[in-house]
This record gives sequence, C-alpha cells and structure tokens, in this order.
Amino acid sequence: MAVTLDAATVDDIVNRLELARTTKIQIRQVTLEHPDMTIDDAYAIQRAWIDRQLASGKKVVGHKIGLTSRAMQQAVGIDEPDFGTLLDSMVYEPDADIPFDDFVEPRLEVELAYVLSGSLEGVGITADDVLAATAYVAPAVEIIDARIQRIDPSSGRTRSVRDTIADNAANAGIILGGHRIDPSTCDLRWAGAILTQNGVVEETGLGAGVLGNPTLGVVWLARKYAQFGLALTPGQLILAGSFTRPVFVSRGDEFVFDYGDLGRFGARFT
Repeated sequence: MAVTLDAATVDDIVNRLELARTTKIQIRQVTLEHPDMTIDDAYAIQRAWIDRQLASGKKVVGHKIGLTSRAMQQAVGIDEPDFGTLLDSMVYEPDADIPFDDFVEPRLEVELAYVLSGSLEGVGITADDVLAATAYVAPAVEIIDARIQRIDPSSGRTRSVRDTIADNAANAGIILGGHRIDPSTCDLRWAGAILTQNGVVEETGLGAGVLGNPTLGVVWLARKYAQFGLALTPGQLILAGSFTRPVFVSRGDEFVFDYGDLGRFGARFT
C-alpha cells in the first residue's frame, strides 16, 4: 500500500480530529469521504496528529498495540494488529477521579504494560529480547475513545480499521496500577484480570488472549517499527494489547481492576 492523500487533505483531517477532541463532538468517518484511503494514509494522519500534539508541548511516553486478538482482526478485516502513540497527557493515576469530560465516548480495556530499560530495534527482535529489555511489567487499563463516529448515523456503516488507525488507534488514556513484576519470573499467558463496573463483574480475561502471549505483542511492535527505521527506547511504556472486550463508561461509574497476585486498583469517572 501507499499514501494516496495529499498533505492538504491530511492536514484538514488532523484539524477536524483535533476539533473533535477539544469539543467532544465526533466527526464523520474519514473513509466515507475518502473511500480509497489506505492503511498507510491512516498512519500518515495519525503521525500528523501526533506531531501536532508534540508541537503543543506534549511528550511521547510510549506506544500501544491494538487489535491483538484473532477475533477482533477478523471482525475488522485485517491480519495484523495496529498501533498508536501514548502521550504524557494521557496518563492517569490509579484509584483517582478521572474527568469524564476529558473524553468523547470512553471505553476501558484491561492490559499489561511493559516498561523498557533497554532499546528494542530490528526486524529480528525475539521474545527473549523483549524480556531482557523490560525493566518491569505492570497492570494497566487503556482508555480508548472515538473522535470519529463508530457508527455512521445516516447509513449505519461501522467505521473501518483505517478510521481507527487515523484516530491514534483509538487511544486516549492509560491507568497504571498494581504491582511491578519481573516478566522473566512468571508466565504472563496466565496473568488474569477481573473488571468490575459499579459492583458488577463485566469482563474477565487472560494474557494469552494477546497473540497467545502479551510479550509477542511487544515483539510485533518492535519489528513493525523497525520497518520504518524506528526503535522502542528505554523508559517507554508499551501497552501490549487488550485481553478483554471494551467496556463502555458513563459519568459516575466506579471500576475495580483485580489482577490477583499482580494487585488491584480502581478508577472513578466524575
């Protein structure tokens, strides 16, 4: 695939995405206006939006991997995950009040975060390389959002993966909590979590839901970035991919995220 959208079109879409973020009013699916746009176009829009955030003073703290389950990939018609960028403005403290108005249409996904102590660079990166370059793994919850309409109100059409990628792979926030662990000391395939919303268990899952092992999510991302001559660097945190379905958030909701031996934490959306 290749980039088909010109710079002016990309800039216009970035302007509208930023307006949606600030006004909390979703924009129409980009692929309805540009049906021939490619995955490469979607990433070009994402990069331009991130560049806009960096120019305003925000900083990159890491990266996220999405669409890691086979079921989700089949649902959106792709054969590999997608990725987005985490900014310092997206990080929220555990067991704290989170302003609901920071988001447009928030949902939560349970994940594991890898915090790097070393660099990961090259198309030959392995799981052992990832473990050697990881300072620790910690429980994390990703707050995903939709600045682009998920369902087109006129046609009922569901947004495509190209829309989601353009929208920074739907990322809007991250909550880190629980205990820091050495990933070489446990089998992260069996790392589990229970998501409770307003006292009701809504989701449970295991790390194996991420490509069979969440470490393989980080492997995929490092290899993907290497195709662009980029590396994952020390200090960055990598969201390895969700192992539960997204859970919608309403104002006033209270959540508990129980990772068993890895600890538990909560969040309140006020």
